[in-house]
Amino acid sequence: MHLAIDASRTTNAHPTGTERYALEMIRALIPLINGRLTLYFRDVPPRGLFPDSAECRVLHMPRLWTHTRLALQVALDRPDVLWVPAHTLPFAFPGRAAVTVHDLGYLHFPDAHPPRQRAYLDWTTRSSARRAAIVLADSRATATDLTRAYRIPPERIRVVYPGVNVPPVQDVPAVARKLGLPERYFLFLGTLQPRKNIARLVQAYQRWQAEHPGDPAALVLAGRRGWLYDPAWTANVPGVIEPGYVADEDRGALYAGALALVFPSLYEGFGFPVLEAMGCETPVIASATSSLPELAGDAALLVNPLDVEEIASAMGRLSDRLEEHDRLVRAGLRQVEKFTWAAAAEAAWAALQEAAS
Repeated sequence: MHLAIDASRTTNAHPTGTERYALEMIRALIPLINGRLTLYFRDVPPRGLFPDSAECRVLHMPRLWTHTRLALQVALDRPDVLWVPAHTLPFAFPGRAAVTVHDLGYLHFPDAHPPRQRAYLDWTTRSSARRAAIVLADSRATATDLTRAYRIPPERIRVVYPGVNVPPVQDVPAVARKLGLPERYFLFLGTLQPRKNIARLVQAYQRWQAEHPGDPAALVLAGRRGWLYDPAWTANVPGVIEPGYVADEDRGALYAGALALVFPSLYEGFGFPVLEAMGCETPVIASATSSLPELAGDAALLVNPLDVEEIASAMGRLSDRLEEHDRLVRAGLRQVEKFTWAAAAEAAWAALQEAAS
């Protein structure tokens, strides 16, 4: 079997969840492949990114790389199956294919994306899901969305939960000093955009402050500002800290130092921060929507993301009750053990062999 993979996302210097997924899944897949493997790159990959057993091809083209240069190379190489780990197959190419669809958030919250980007995501995801022999979905929530929105038959969808790399916990006080954080804080980690429900999170924090006037705990909103970020979300709210993008080596300490990760996102195809925080022994408050109940199980406080009072109440439970905190820490450590890249790769490899046949 000749498997070809679009590995273009693995060379990003500041990876998001999608880029980390591509990198870790390919690394975990390589030992399982008993045939030929070709990886296609847009940029020259760093040395040692993947084992030498993988054939790496750098395809230079500045624009429309997927639909022109990648498509041409696939037509020349004729692999048994092409796998794209992130939504977009070339529009025209011979042979069979598989694609991973991470989420359809642009359909649930269209205003959270620039109009041109939203139209492109809709067009390419619909086309790719219909063209693929097998579609890999990160969660049952995404699988359901694919069937409802694009009428993809359930028998062509395979739910393959990604693995989670729990970040190592370095010197917590040193990282706090580096980022300018106080000793006590609630944490949100992700792109600061409307879909992440930042406005209601800040309102919930203000309610928590009013109910805990003697507690100096801050609210740390860590991550880049995204599309439609509104400065009014945090204007004149004391205690809110925005450290910006947090380097990978600091993420573990950032989680470990928090009273809780508060993640009331309106929609997630797969919420990596929820499981990363659990692995760092940090309790989690998460939305009872989309994929998050699948990931969290009974190891998080699940809240209605539209109910500010409910979010604030959950924050109060974790700042006031030590036994609640300890229970969630223990449950979280058990929960995160279910999500490994080895298990994800085995499920993906089975799906890719199925797609090739």
